[in-house]
Amino acid sequence: MNTVIPEGSTPYLASQAPRESTQTTSTDAGWTGAIPPPLGSPDAEETQRWLRRSRRRYRTAGAAVILAAAVAGMGAGHVVVGGSAPQTASTTSATLSVAQLQTKVDPGLVDVVSTIDYGEGEAAGTGIVLTSSGEVLTNNHVVEGSTSIKVTDIGNGKTYTATVVGYDVTSDVSVIKLQGASGLQTASLGNSSTVAVGESVVAIGNAGGAGGTPSAAAGTVTGLGQSITASDEITGSAEQLANLVETNADIQPGDSGGPLVNASGHVVAIDTAASSTFQFQFAGSQNSSGIQGYAIPINKALSLAKQIESGKSSSSVHIGNSAFLGVEVASTSAYYAYGSAAPGASVVGVLPGSPADEAGLASGVTITAVAGHTVTSSTNLQEIIDQLHPGQKVTVTWVDQYGNSNKATITLATGPTG
Repeated sequence: MNTVIPEGSTPYLASQAPRESTQTTSTDAGWTGAIPPPLGSPDAEETQRWLRRSRRRYRTAGAAVILAAAVAGMGAGHVVVGGSAPQTASTTSATLSVAQLQTKVDPGLVDVVSTIDYGEGEAAGTGIVLTSSGEVLTNNHVVEGSTSIKVTDIGNGKTYTATVVGYDVTSDVSVIKLQGASGLQTASLGNSSTVAVGESVVAIGNAGGAGGTPSAAAGTVTGLGQSITASDEITGSAEQLANLVETNADIQPGDSGGPLVNASGHVVAIDTAASSTFQFQFAGSQNSSGIQGYAIPINKALSLAKQIESGKSSSSVHIGNSAFLGVEVASTSAYYAYGSAAPGASVVGVLPGSPADEAGLASGVTITAVAGHTVTSSTNLQEIIDQLHPGQKVTVTWVDQYGNSNKATITLATGPTG
């Protein structure tokens, strides 16, 4: 069954906390390599908006970033929620009170604060400690677009600088490493394959990005195998997350990356998105629904974390620092002289001093190929860049406004995460 959230509703990812600066990627263009419009520019001023998500950047759940799919700059729009048929309810009697669960779970968590927009803003979320030496599991949207990351361990109260080990944008999973950490208390992980509809759960995290003692929200599992899609009503761009656990626990912005735990205090999923007070449509009728939260099953998240920790990249998993080209691209192909269309990524801005600027790319050109890959759209260009690394030399081909083809070898720089 598909559940439709009408336009005007605002689903959110739960990983980022309110940004001190809300400058984000424009809804009709994006800086390839996660580079935002220059501070103070008209583009930046036009793209100020709140993002909240339990993921945000899609990029939106956790701190405050707009969700449905947690994409930075994504506005409230049409959201479709659907999934497999619910499994038979199997309510689990709570063995621990919420307070007891917090006592057990909190020491294995961290607060994550990402500096974005080159120091002009912050986004907050939560993380789950995997190893005593400081490897932490969180949502990709919690750290996406970051130029630096600070993490405070709830168990010992210490704050560390963190680096990104790797991430999977399509699954909204990231692993970060705390520098100089040792002796950290790790989280108690469960088995998401045993989760059932009706089971008692508690969402724990850095709600509102407030820091300090994590908040907790009790609820039950209301669905399994759920999929959510959030689309920008202006550009039509969308982010999709599949096979999620659905819960009526009150997941808040800033909770992104935090644990959804069972009655025994074992992590069964990672909080990533939420919506509230929506009017849902079922086969032509409308029913009022309260809070809905979504979380990534821990088995899936751990599988990706192990792949990241092993350094194995793939079409969706990126290892290490993010590459950056330095172009702002529109969502449509460009048109050059005499009305001819050039399929590819239309450049509407170039960051001064960036690799693209030094190679001679300018506003109005259309990038048609990068590193031997044909570029079909702005989204496809970002997907290609995500598979590359800083320092890598790549050939970039573009067509100018008059249909003339150009080519240059460009050394990619290091950009914000994702």
